[in-house]
Amino acid sequence: MKDGFIKGAAVTPDILVGDVDYNTQQIIAGMQTAHSEKAKLVVFPELCLTGYTCNDLFLQNTLLDGVFCGIQKICTASAGMDMAVVIGFPFFLRNSLYNVAAVIFEGSILGIVPKQHIPNYSEFYEGRHFSKPPIGFETIQIEALGETGKDILFGTNLLFQADNLTGFVLGIDICEDLWMPVPPSCNHALAGATIIANLSASDETTGKDIYRRELVSNQSARLISGYIYADAGEGESSTDLVFAGHNLIAENGTMLAESERFHNGIICSEIDLQKLISERRRMNTFASLSPQESGYHTVSFTFGELAKTSLTRKFPQTPFVPQNKADRDRRCDEILHIQAMGLKKRLAHTHCTSAVIGISGGLDSTLALLVTAKAFDMLGIDRSGILAVTMPCFGTTDRTYQNACELTKILGATLKEVPIHDAVNLHFRDIGHDSSVHDVTYENAQARQRTLILMNLANQSNGMVIGTGDMSELALGWATYNGDHMSMYGVNCSVPKTLVRYLVLYYAETTKEAKLHDILLDILDTPVSPELLPPKDGKISQKTEDIVGPYELHDFYLYYLMRFGYSPSKIFRMAVYTFDGIYDEKTIYKWLRTFYWRFFAQQFKRSCLPDGPKVGSVALSPRGDWRMPSDASVNLWLKELDKLEETLA
Repeated sequence: MKDGFIKGAAVTPDILVGDVDYNTQQIIAGMQTAHSEKAKLVVFPELCLTGYTCNDLFLQNTLLDGVFCGIQKICTASAGMDMAVVIGFPFFLRNSLYNVAAVIFEGSILGIVPKQHIPNYSEFYEGRHFSKPPIGFETIQIEALGETGKDILFGTNLLFQADNLTGFVLGIDICEDLWMPVPPSCNHALAGATIIANLSASDETTGKDIYRRELVSNQSARLISGYIYADAGEGESSTDLVFAGHNLIAENGTMLAESERFHNGIICSEIDLQKLISERRRMNTFASLSPQESGYHTVSFTFGELAKTSLTRKFPQTPFVPQNKADRDRRCDEILHIQAMGLKKRLAHTHCTSAVIGISGGLDSTLALLVTAKAFDMLGIDRSGILAVTMPCFGTTDRTYQNACELTKILGATLKEVPIHDAVNLHFRDIGHDSSVHDVTYENAQARQRTLILMNLANQSNGMVIGTGDMSELALGWATYNGDHMSMYGVNCSVPKTLVRYLVLYYAETTKEAKLHDILLDILDTPVSPELLPPKDGKISQKTEDIVGPYELHDFYLYYLMRFGYSPSKIFRMAVYTFDGIYDEKTIYKWLRTFYWRFFAQQFKRSCLPDGPKVGSVALSPRGDWRMPSDASVNLWLKELDKLEETLA
């Protein structure tokens, strides 16, 4: 588990109300199923040992005595499973009956946590039977368990920590606790809990599942935690209520697994402890409390085996792009507005009367032109003030040239063509460069010539040069320093390449102009290229992804490097799992190594970036999200990659 994943499970067993023996058998069967799934933590519903709907049977000695017999059997069954088991039952202590959860590990009870909020409204009458516990914890002994002389911790302020698994700290909520304005899990998290187990018996009414799902998801996001919610299901009394077994596993606002309602069973998923720790570390407003400040006691235990956790959860191949089309369209519309609003403010502040864009017929300059047109509309300025400049040279193809020209005309911008062949050749003569040598000088001279033209045209027209480069290019340093690297405002600076495609596609799908729609689709179909080398048979000869690698891989690497600080080996494992059947291990490794080397080596280009708007959770602005020395060493990361390479077949 060096990569921080731990498999958790939520189980809804079949039960018979009041039949502790039968329920014990079903709980043990559920434990065995969870163990076969390699779970390290399994959570059962509230009061599942007896049934939540026992009502006044909770006051019967026979039922309460039977509970201890059931607990003993569950403890015995847990031995050898190397799995923490969280089970709900009624517990009588010093003249009061409590609704509790016990955490059981390898044959022993680690601690018992009582429910803090006892509902007594609408269909709930728990106050008739159960007491509200005092806040805190104490040491007790339970003679009925046959463990005379053995201390057991009981109380609200208990956490359970695996001392050989960094980041595994378990806190307990029980049903109603979650629905409070300030759930106990808030205090658990501040005291160090990274996973919350909620044992619940939430009856099903129409629409309640939506609210419940949002509640669990939002609480996991608020706490930056994992959240395992185990719900009572079929088998509970249907005298007045129906229970659906709506089990949920969430992680920091993302729903990892959800059961089908009205079917008892098990759900499993892997919670990423490293991700949670990384997020809390990054958000320094997440103020953890010391044990003395929190009033909590942490119970430690040790897992026997920590083999690599098998993965079943899904990681999107494009983490910057929502998978659901409705969400994606909403996101695209929002991002276009953010980009345009940023540019609108800058144009208004500088009193520029024009915007100058180098238009190539490629994706990035297309998006920049669309955003600029939107900003001009917001300002009420005629789009003719947008000066779209095409600067054909040695690598320009007819397809990209025509698309650039047509796009400009349809959007109502002003098109200006400035061929740069002669100027670049003159420059080659001046510096003594052989134009038949197609090296980095050959390529960069063209990019810098274009930037020179754009800057001077902006001076001529009281304008501003709009940068077109995207975040993926900035991460890889795939930009000519003081060439396309430079502008006066970079509208695409925090938009990754994989998202650029969807922004242009969204614009194409929502425009009412058929010609614009068709041109945008053709631009989307054009290979990504800087077009700095001469074409072959009139077609693009220089394809970016053949040189630096697939952008979908680089964006995947970038997201997990920057968002969560993952190690190269963890990113590699996730990429192999996610892109299975698309790229083999050696290909993924090759481009991952390229990514790290370029990311470190090219920081100097990011250290002096022009201004531009942040649109998502990851950005590379040296003034905001990413402050890295330009001369930082990549050796430690490459050393890990070297070790990783030794494991490849």
